[in-house]
Amino acid sequence: MEIKLPKYFKWVVVLLGVILLIYILQMFKSILVPLAFSFLFALLLLPLNRDMEKWKIPRPLAIVSSIVLVVVILSLVVWFLSSQLMDLTTELDTITGNFETLISRVQDFLQEKFGIVPSNRTELITNSINGLQDVATNFLGSTISMTTGLLAALTIVPIYVFCLLYYRDHLERFLFKLVAKDKRSSLVHTLSNIQQVVQSYISGLMIVIVIVALLNSAGLLLLGVKYAIFFGVFASILTIIPYIGILIGSLLPALITLATTGHLIDAVLVIGVFMVVQFLEGNFITPYIVGSKVSINPFAAILALLVGGEIWGAAGMIMALPVIAMLKVIFDSYGPLEPIGFLLSDVDDVKPKKPKHKKKLQSFITEVWDGMFRSKNNKD
Repeated sequence: MEIKLPKYFKWVVVLLGVILLIYILQMFKSILVPLAFSFLFALLLLPLNRDMEKWKIPRPLAIVSSIVLVVVILSLVVWFLSSQLMDLTTELDTITGNFETLISRVQDFLQEKFGIVPSNRTELITNSINGLQDVATNFLGSTISMTTGLLAALTIVPIYVFCLLYYRDHLERFLFKLVAKDKRSSLVHTLSNIQQVVQSYISGLMIVIVIVALLNSAGLLLLGVKYAIFFGVFASILTIIPYIGILIGSLLPALITLATTGHLIDAVLVIGVFMVVQFLEGNFITPYIVGSKVSINPFAAILALLVGGEIWGAAGMIMALPVIAMLKVIFDSYGPLEPIGFLLSDVDDVKPKKPKHKKKLQSFITEVWDGMFRSKNNKD
């Protein structure tokens, strides 16, 4: 006998389920974060492995080769950033000295033009220098921590990726056993869409990072900024966090340029370079390269970033867009959740198309006009 539950009770159960899911995600963060990144890397490397298997390369050797390629590329990027950062830290004394001179000049200007005398100039300068040193120290510590975490992940993530790729057929059969036979074709279609969305996003994002790094570095080199390539690459990597990543990456070079040159206009020009690159990336580069496969409206994307950052921190912000894109595919394929998929869609993708009768009317008017024109020429 079927038991019908009130709708409010169903919504309460759903809400409790969401709260339990968030609690589990936070509780088992150390296990789930590497597994989530492994899943993304596995989807990214899947086409390459399939091509290598078509070339009669054994599956284990194909998987190991693709993983080694990714590890080598990531290691080179980490080595470059670390070496540039260590060179930058050697100039902290010079930067702090320039910053002290800059503060003195600002205080002299305010006192001369407006008669503003600081209560304790020495204390202000000391606090400002200490604040700059604290920022640099925290930035260096967080970078070293991320590098250490990356090195630790290099031991467990490749194992996860290998297992996911090697046992992918077994996992696919497992999913088939979870659903009825008449729904397996829908499951295959959904899994294929999820794979295409994730692959399109990750591969497109890597191309965008390279292009943005070149544009950032070129702009900073034209301005004569020290460590221009490091700042350009660093800011481009932060585009992994959509909308706000490249803006965060512009603050550090702007502050260091201000402390180095002592001219506010130089810092403004540095921020201007990043703003121009941000405009090009958001309106031309990313839409052209990534395309409309990851069609999430900006409001849903920003909300996903905030939720992901609250649950998993920086890793959650990186995972936010791929996860919400996969959820949208699932929502679109399941009838009761299709309105949520519509809510997540970009507005341009759900706009009603222009009715075809307008095109037919225009073609009819054109044909009539051409006929009248031809008949007039025949009479003449």
